[in-house]
Amino acid sequence: MLLEQLNAPFEMNQDQKQQVLFAELLALTDHHQAHCFYYQNLVENIFVQKHFKQNEDLPFLPAQIFKYLPLKSIREEEVFRVLNSSGTTGQQPSQIFLDKAAATHQAKVLSSIVTNFIGKKRLPMLIVDHPSAVKSAGMTARAAAILGFSSFGAQHTYLLSDEDLSLQVAALQAFLEKFPQQPILMFGFTFMIWAYLYEYCQKNNIFLDLSQVILVHGGGWKKLANLNIGKETFKQCLAAQFNLTKVHDYYGMVEQIGTIFMECEFGKMHIPFFADVLIRDPIHFQALGVNQTGLIQVLSILPKSYPGHSILTEDLGKITEIDECLCGRKGKVIEIHGRLPKAEARGCSDTHQR
Repeated sequence: MLLEQLNAPFEMNQDQKQQVLFAELLALTDHHQAHCFYYQNLVENIFVQKHFKQNEDLPFLPAQIFKYLPLKSIREEEVFRVLNSSGTTGQQPSQIFLDKAAATHQAKVLSSIVTNFIGKKRLPMLIVDHPSAVKSAGMTARAAAILGFSSFGAQHTYLLSDEDLSLQVAALQAFLEKFPQQPILMFGFTFMIWAYLYEYCQKNNIFLDLSQVILVHGGGWKKLANLNIGKETFKQCLAAQFNLTKVHDYYGMVEQIGTIFMECEFGKMHIPFFADVLIRDPIHFQALGVNQTGLIQVLSILPKSYPGHSILTEDLGKITEIDECLCGRKGKVIEIHGRLPKAEARGCSDTHQR
């Protein structure tokens, strides 16, 4: 099974991965049809093709459907944790049902991916959020992300106040003085880093040396796109204000929690060994080739407690290369172009609430 290769998430080239990935995904498709009534009905009534020969043939669910149906392939008494998406105010959140095995696998896989980029040593950690974000009732995608990434750090320090989300400058300066000349991990959601860290410091002429910081951030690009702030501008501003240059963006979603695509030192976003990405035409849904822009379909062998192994997102993107990145990591490289026009803002930091 692919999960047995956790220590090498990017060493298998695409051809090798395809030989084993399809069998795993096909088995999951059969499993969920046998154990989830709603999924069985959806597959039988929507997808004409019943015999699947490759990943692009497999049935897929739209990400939005998890807002409306309790999709799970386990008994109610086996539900260990329910994750809720950080949806738009007033909107029904997606609900993802995990049993203990699923929660354990997802934590292990997340660790395998992240440590491949930041190393296995637990680093002093800054979190660009406020403590109550992980204490609210229910487990939101935002809280799950903070807690998940917190496992890679130590001496956790939240940089925003619970009262008004103001930057705790004194606490940040004290932290940097406590850990001089050594790597520090910083985690946050993209828009919150921009609005509550960068913009605050820029407006108040606060220049901090964050050259030792490794920043991992995700989500929130829709709000920044509305401000005409792209990935390169984001990085350039952080470098100018803080001398912060070690920046890793990641792409992930609550519907496939644990499955994330991280950006390498060359700015390329990589697909790990246990997952795949297809790009589909937004009108006819046929699979597209390399460097063709369309809707992103994410596939993962992780979701066994719920039918989330093949999901069509509302995000646009393209596969830019396969097995060719200069960083040496194998597999597909994906470029994210943002959401379809009029798609709701549903990322953790696009819709953040105190």
